[in-house]
Amino acid sequence: VPRSPGCCQGNGLPSADSKSSKATAESLTEPEGPSLGSTSDSEVNGSAISERQADKYGFIGGAQCQNQATEDIPLEVLRQREAKWLEMLNSWDRWMAKKHKKVKFRCQKGIPPSLRGRAWLYLCGGKVKKEQNQGRFQDLDQQFGDPHWVDVIEKDLHRQFPFHEMFMARGGHGQQDLFRVLKAYTLHRPEEGYCQAQAPIAAVLLMHMPAEDAFWGLVQICEKYLPGYYSAGLEAIQLDGEILFALLRRVSPVAHRHLKKHKIDPILYMTEWFMCAFSRTLPWASVLRVWDMFFCEGVKIIFRVGLVLLKCMLGSHEKLKACQGQYETMELLRAVEPRYMQESFLVQQVLELPVSERDIEKEHSVQLRRWKENHGKLDCTSPPRMHGARAILVAEPPKRQDLRQNPTIIVDSPLATKSETPTTEDEEDVQKKKTTEDKQKKQKKKTKSGEEASKKDFLAPVEVPEQIPSQEQMDGSLLKNSTLHSSTQSLSSAEHDTYL
Repeated sequence: VPRSPGCCQGNGLPSADSKSSKATAESLTEPEGPSLGSTSDSEVNGSAISERQADKYGFIGGAQCQNQATEDIPLEVLRQREAKWLEMLNSWDRWMAKKHKKVKFRCQKGIPPSLRGRAWLYLCGGKVKKEQNQGRFQDLDQQFGDPHWVDVIEKDLHRQFPFHEMFMARGGHGQQDLFRVLKAYTLHRPEEGYCQAQAPIAAVLLMHMPAEDAFWGLVQICEKYLPGYYSAGLEAIQLDGEILFALLRRVSPVAHRHLKKHKIDPILYMTEWFMCAFSRTLPWASVLRVWDMFFCEGVKIIFRVGLVLLKCMLGSHEKLKACQGQYETMELLRAVEPRYMQESFLVQQVLELPVSERDIEKEHSVQLRRWKENHGKLDCTSPPRMHGARAILVAEPPKRQDLRQNPTIIVDSPLATKSETPTTEDEEDVQKKKTTEDKQKKQKKKTKSGEEASKKDFLAPVEVPEQIPSQEQMDGSLLKNSTLHSSTQSLSSAEHDTYL
């Protein structure tokens, strides 16, 4: 992945593969490449595109637009899942400590769209980072940034999901926020700078959360989930390519032998997959399901997806008849059959594939030793990789206040009066307090005298306003059957999730 024009040359790639590696890297930024997330400006700015209606993910056209019927979850089931996720988010540390398997299972089933952004931020530890570094993003956002990185970032903005309504307009709010997030990261990690594969990662995050949250999500992905991926030299991605190839020997010996026979280096087909976390490869419904599992379980999900695609495309002798050489094989891997990327099929295959964190770490040790024997010491030393949400939480235990939900939208709801931190005290609040005091007085008098008539006379002048409905009376609400204490905060997910 080029960090600036021509930077793939002399940056740690094996000399024999320099041309092919450069070609692979350039595919991440080529506007007219085969990737699902890229297209030309003329297509985007045409008059026809503005007349089309966006799909439920915000895509107005392009290969990632969901024109065909998708696997919609029944509304009642979706509301139940939302209630369960709201309950988990309100007691996140306890759930992660005592019921992590349940959290993982719910991530595998798919996070509700309305809560996906908030859940991702909690899973990756970005919420804690944000609370522990209050004002950090704002400080970085106000700085000008390195002119070199600013120039490179500006050239990349229009290439990120140009058919998505958030990023279609040049200079629109989506591109502005994308610039802010990427520029802030170059200031946060000046020794690392900017890598073009970070742009689609940040763009996906921005589709689900505000810029500050997306920044901390990007930080966690770059530092915890995929450390070293975006550093100069691409050493980490090359190591993971060798790990992927070694694991393929066990998962699909036929595919492994074919790739080995034609001397197809892993970096030729897996660079974009891994560095962009499949965001420019899979249909959008599948992207979101993969990311749900990725944030919870870590990089093993990315490995599993890659292994499933290789096995499906190259795993039988029948399929290999159509690709007798290196060129034909690469063309096949650039155009994965849609049925193998379909949401339910892909997720099921990923869950059934027996590849664990231990397998990856064991193979990492083997490949690291071989690397040192062939290339010497790594030029870029990265922090250890964290395998998912639980590993991050254990490594950096959060304080309870860092996990508290802070809404940016206050919903006008009967439940709003139950908020733990009310911002204003209007007339309704005063009346409610007065009513409560009167009830307490009534109860005291009841216990003292036992005379009903006098108590009624005592409370006669007080007009009780319409009371807050009970949980049983709210059958149609979002929080049906849930037991939450901070309803205002829970209902304020709209901005965090489809941030358009």
